Amino acid sequence: MEERPETELISIPATPRASTPEILTPSGQRSPRAQTSTGASKEAKSWTPTSFISPRFLSPIGTPMKRVLINMKGYLEEVGHLTKLNPQDAWLPITESRNGNAYYAAFHNLNAGVGFQALILPVAFSFLGWSWGIISLTIAYVWQLYTLWILVQLHEAVPGKRYNRYVELAEAAFGERLGVWLALFPTVYLSAGTGTALILIGGETMKLFFQIVCGPLCSSNPLTTVEWYLVFTSLCIVLSQLPNLNSIAGLSLVGAVTAIIYSTLTWILSVSQPRPPPISYEPISLPTPTASLFSVLNALGIVAFAFRGHNLVLEIQATMPSTFKHPAHVPMWKGAKVAYFFIALCLFPIAIGGFWAYGNLMPSSGILSALFQFHIHDVPRGLLAMAFLLVVFSCLSSFQIYSMPGFDSFEAGYSSRTNRPCPIWVRSGFRVFYGFFSFFIGVALPFLSSFAGLLGGLTLPVTFAYPCFMWALIKKPTKYSFSWYFHWTLGWLGIAFSFAFTIGGIWSMVYNGLKLKFFKPS
Repeated sequence: MEERPETELISIPATPRASTPEILTPSGQRSPRAQTSTGASKEAKSWTPTSFISPRFLSPIGTPMKRVLINMKGYLEEVGHLTKLNPQDAWLPITESRNGNAYYAAFHNLNAGVGFQALILPVAFSFLGWSWGIISLTIAYVWQLYTLWILVQLHEAVPGKRYNRYVELAEAAFGERLGVWLALFPTVYLSAGTGTALILIGGETMKLFFQIVCGPLCSSNPLTTVEWYLVFTSLCIVLSQLPNLNSIAGLSLVGAVTAIIYSTLTWILSVSQPRPPPISYEPISLPTPTASLFSVLNALGIVAFAFRGHNLVLEIQATMPSTFKHPAHVPMWKGAKVAYFFIALCLFPIAIGGFWAYGNLMPSSGILSALFQFHIHDVPRGLLAMAFLLVVFSCLSSFQIYSMPGFDSFEAGYSSRTNRPCPIWVRSGFRVFYGFFSFFIGVALPFLSSFAGLLGGLTLPVTFAYPCFMWALIKKPTKYSFSWYFHWTLGWLGIAFSFAFTIGGIWSMVYNGLKLKFFKPS
């Protein structure tokens, strides 16, 4: 019997997680341009570089060759799934640094998801009442959590492609022209509108903090409200000089921690004090049924606005490295789950506790104003001042993350035309312009609760509708299946609510403007 020659054992050494070469960014940080995952799902299985190396394929092969192919499979799983990269991404604030992780994702999502909008939720309850207030808040929370999961999964839905921005995913789902028309306006409006609202609440809170700390000693020539807006805007512009999204992770941590503390502190201080004597929990009724209907729609818009932040999900995920075996959606979803657990712990107690403490006496500017108005002499001044100061810190941090898409758009336009990164002076100029533009809008539209309802209506599709449409168009579930009906129904419901809440927000702004003009006390 003939002896077989000995087969030489060949193996490919195990390689560490692979990534494309690092690129030196304009800010001096190194940006590892890592590979992305396929985002393959149960509904649509995509071909991968190692699809042919299956256990069935390996079973008849001898041991040495099997080891070669297994090692080759591991190697291809790391480097065989190449991503089409845009060289311009290394110059832009969102994708300049890709060193993010699950902790950064938790910080950014928590900073973006909880903030000043929680302070206005009791205002919505004063028009909706107990039952509809709690029901609408619960439905909105569950709905937005599902659409958040959709966006995280769709970030790498197509093999070899990462959708680093919300508009890019909209273009892939709806087409290049329609996607821009549908997504660009609401995402820009949400970022700029949130920045404007942050200036309003931040400036007003700084004014209240100053009044508490100084008291009668500093009342001779105090700053006006508009001047406090300007002070807050100047602080925002100074902090906005940080170069990219990963560089503000520390600010996001500060914003997240301060938001949790002041949310908890505010509702605890409110419920621990005696309630105002004429308090009532009946929904506020206006002179006509039409006015009451529009006020309810505006209140639902405030609830919808409480869950803003989906326009930043893809941008946050874009700061993370991604490989075939270690896709970015895993740490992103871990961080998002932790963040939205704490968001629920902030929003629900402050909405329910605030309405319980003040009922329909809640001022239109939110629970902080109610605490200042009704309990300025009951709560220790130091504790009240600390709550207001924490709100200021949180608003300063939130302004940075919501402004980042605007900064990214400005710099993308510049680098597209010049084919080079923004110099530092141009980058600074863009950010100064953005800050003062938000300031002027805030001065022109100082009705915060009405502004929040309008923002919630106009930007509701970004959070509640578009992700459902994107899932149906990209993942392509079987027509007339449960998944197909479910996502299309949710999407169109979101569009209908958007129209209704926008009308309510516009009416409320007009109503408050007329009331301020004709019924202003002398």
